[in-house]
Amino acid sequence: MEKFKKSLSMEAYRSLRTSIQYSGIDTELKSLVVTSSIPGEGKSTVASNLAKSFSKMNKKVLLIDADLRKPTIHKKLQLSNQVGLSDLIVQKLNPSEVIQKVDDQFDVLTAGKIPPNPAELVGSEKMSQLLSYLKETYDYIIIDTPPVLSVTDPQLLALKADGTLMVIREGKARQKLILNAYKELKKLNVNVIGSILNDCGQKMGGYSQYYYQYEDQPENKKRLFGRKNK
Repeated sequence: MEKFKKSLSMEAYRSLRTSIQYSGIDTELKSLVVTSSIPGEGKSTVASNLAKSFSKMNKKVLLIDADLRKPTIHKKLQLSNQVGLSDLIVQKLNPSEVIQKVDDQFDVLTAGKIPPNPAELVGSEKMSQLLSYLKETYDYIIIDTPPVLSVTDPQLLALKADGTLMVIREGKARQKLILNAYKELKKLNVNVIGSILNDCGQKMGGYSQYYYQYEDQPENKKRLFGRKNK
């Protein structure tokens, strides 16, 4: 059963990866913010697995833990977090001194020390310059951020990224909170390319994910819609 669940999960991420690639036909999507409306939606797990999925295409991928308030990527991937993104920006280190290699195509920049001013750091010009520099080295940069409705960090990072994905755990956040999170992002005219509905299909005894896109509907009505990854 565990092997079956794993294969379904891998297929879901492959499908998500393909959807993202097709979303970037007119606009190149090299840097992607992965966020959620509230904590506990599974955004860090999705960000990690999405980065791994892109690396399997023989693409050079960097996963950045930009959740400088409650970082978890280093724990999930069993990496050191002695130095990371915050140290890179504040101490003006060389990225090669801080970025850790997971495999030939997959690198990780952990969060580093928790600073007293996370929003100021991620919203800084130094952060913009860092992303521009890293884009010259990597095919894809996946950025894990805090939840949208908790702090302003994800909005600031979404402005610097090519696209933003929202992770929604089935039965976790109420629809009102999800829509409020979208509104916060849309206020800034960031490129919200879609959402991932996480942990669906539990009643069927399996693991599945859905890729959803968000759009404005007639008469100012908004809805979430998509297709099931079988």
